[in-house]
Amino acid sequence: MYSLPGIGINDTAENAYLLLVERGPLTPAELAGALRVTSHAMSTTVAELTGLGLVEPDGTRLVARPPRAALDVVVDKRTKELAALHHGVEELSRFWRDHHHADGADYIEVARTEAARSALVRRLYDEATERVRGLTIGFTGRSARPNVLAPGCREALTRGVTCTVVYGSRVLRDGAARQAVQTSIDLGERARVFPEVPLNMGICDDRFALVCPPSSDWDRRHHVVVRRSDLLDSLIGVFESFWRIAVPLPAADETADDAGTAPGAESRRLLTYLSGGLTDESIAREIGVSERTVARRITRLQELLGARTRFQLGVQASRRGWL
Repeated sequence: MYSLPGIGINDTAENAYLLLVERGPLTPAELAGALRVTSHAMSTTVAELTGLGLVEPDGTRLVARPPRAALDVVVDKRTKELAALHHGVEELSRFWRDHHHADGADYIEVARTEAARSALVRRLYDEATERVRGLTIGFTGRSARPNVLAPGCREALTRGVTCTVVYGSRVLRDGAARQAVQTSIDLGERARVFPEVPLNMGICDDRFALVCPPSSDWDRRHHVVVRRSDLLDSLIGVFESFWRIAVPLPAADETADDAGTAPGAESRRLLTYLSGGLTDESIAREIGVSERTVARRITRLQELLGARTRFQLGVQASRRGWL
């Protein structure tokens, strides 16, 4: 059986398309019966496939279309999204270089003292009424406290604020940092990980963002508040782009959806580290085995999921709810 890794469609849509290619045109009811899914699930599947241009209706039947033209459009769209993401980061960095010392813009507030910085972090969570979105490089600096939740985070989650955070892979390399993140997830935070997060940023509802560009000098590490403006809209777009391409971090009690084939806790941990960008050496050190054992377990997972590459392994594992 062929597989369509990386396209981003669910298993039902994938199987439906392959079946239409093999058998020729079928009605939605015939397709649902062959795949043993409900009519509602098939309706969603048909909408997904037609939206991608992989399937089109021909009277009462569905016809599979050649995939090249349709999927080239998908590839082009994702390439443009990544290009836009890189452009947004570059523009934000240029903006910082040009304006970090100027207080003239009425939608920008700069905090230069540690007390002011701490107050702004607290304000981010205290003033949120709906959601907080964040990018976090990791826990660094002489004032970092990786085993403590951000001020106000617990209270915000308790009162029902939706918190979604993309962490840099550095958090996976530090036990105390991982514990703090896990505590947040267990309280309801939705967390993902991406190897190269470029800056620390929090967005309070759609009202203001708190930005902390990276700096090796803690005393010169200014926090910037960006209120409603085109710049705030751009920052929201940067977060959403990272959220789409980051890998989910599971809650401690999450289980996979596929009964009988769900990986154990250790395999899920390995997959999370791998998707977070850690090397085999780092993974081996974290889970207390040899690099050879790590490589062997990754190969076994690839065989289990039919993934030819580690990237495909991450895609397949995520689609099955293993990450």
